[in-house]
Amino acid sequence: MRFIDEAKIYIKSGDGGNGCVSFRREKFIEFGGPDGGNGGSGGDVLFKAVNDVNTLLDFHYQQHFKASSGKAGSGRNCTGLSGEDMVISVPIGTQIYDETGENLLFDLDKDCMAVTVLKGGRGGVGNSHFKSSTNQAPRRFIPGEKGQEMWIRLQLKLLSDVGIIGLPNAGKSSFLSATTAARPKVADYPFTTLKPQLGVVSVHGKHFVMADVPGLIEGASDGHGLGDRFLRHIERCKMLLHLVDVTEDALHAYQTIRSELLKYSSLLASKPEVVVLSKVDLVSEESVKQQQKRLEKYIAKKVLFCSSVTGLRVVDVLEELHRYI
Repeated sequence: MRFIDEAKIYIKSGDGGNGCVSFRREKFIEFGGPDGGNGGSGGDVLFKAVNDVNTLLDFHYQQHFKASSGKAGSGRNCTGLSGEDMVISVPIGTQIYDETGENLLFDLDKDCMAVTVLKGGRGGVGNSHFKSSTNQAPRRFIPGEKGQEMWIRLQLKLLSDVGIIGLPNAGKSSFLSATTAARPKVADYPFTTLKPQLGVVSVHGKHFVMADVPGLIEGASDGHGLGDRFLRHIERCKMLLHLVDVTEDALHAYQTIRSELLKYSSLLASKPEVVVLSKVDLVSEESVKQQQKRLEKYIAKKVLFCSSVTGLRVVDVLEELHRYI
């Protein structure tokens, strides 16, 4: 299934039904009074977060959603039926913006959370409402209100406990594949991952979710590469797992990613971070120690290392993540 995390759709609530002009007509009653009923209310437009949908793909095939209109009132003071609501299911983590994409309207970050975005039009008023001592046969009625309509933008932010970050080809997908049942595409070239991937990890009976997003490059926070579009998917995570390729200049790679995180969001950059040198099976033990020592001196905290291919020290990394969560 294609992963789509943005969509623009049109929504419209139902019109209210018109009020009715009617007069009582029964045998032996020559001048029956007004008995026109009110119109039914139009249906609302609601959005509901569900856990069995994980992409906005369907909204690329259907962009228009309309709730049903209310029915008109009828004689004998009968009120028209209300219109059926339009309930639109979206993935957990979906944010609803106005058409400009600048104003956040709702954030559906919990399972089964539902919000009403547009209210249906109120039903009109029948002529029986206007009967008075001076007007026994009113022909006045009020039509139903028109429904509301608007274009909105949907944006999906994945929900995960751990966000895996790093430059392209840093070994993020390999780590996710080695530690979870997720099977992202893995290859020895940059930008193998073109969409976010989720995987569930179990450590000591405790489960947590990791998200692998496409690799970041210098300038990602300004829209270069794939970065800024996918950075939002790790905004909700509790912590970061920063994988650094030990076969390259580890310190420079680390500095590049940290710089982009700070430019994008100080809140994101302030999240707890576990730093790990990856691909240690490709270099000598001495080289790993040199890179580790240099990086630890810069960040002033412990740097782990592992190999997703051989499994070396992978458990140590998971234990460290478990300690934070």
